[in-house]
Amino acid sequence: MARGPSVTGGRVRTAVRSALASRAELEASEERKETERSGCCAVRDVTDRRRVELYGVLRSVTLRPRSNVPALEAELYDGTGSVQVVWLGQRRIAGIEPGRRVRLEGLVSIRGGRAVVYNPRYELAPSSGER
Repeated sequence: MARGPSVTGGRVRTAVRSALASRAELEASEERKETERSGCCAVRDVTDRRRVELYGVLRSVTLRPRSNVPALEAELYDGTGSVQVVWLGQRRIAGIEPGRRVRLEGLVSIRGGRAVVYNPRYELAPSSGER
């Protein structure tokens, strides 16, 4: 019996999804290891109104005004989850860019079910070319 393009295409799609899932799982595993080595708290363990030290990679950085005040927002990912980071009154911070590893220290607030850290102290980790 001849197989049509839909059967072959379905297998290719399944293989691609599997490869992408495996890549995402590998990246998450590596991020978790980096967090463990840093000695920082994992994002999955943060709770409301607790001071934390987090380490991870910035996935996105966006300028968004909040009540006519500039706010630089970023998403920090550590392999266990992500936290929103907001610097109020900032339009740009040198070194705060997607793909950069940072260590943050601040107070976690849970807003709408999502962890947010406002105006944290931060330390840029050396990028791969600076090590």
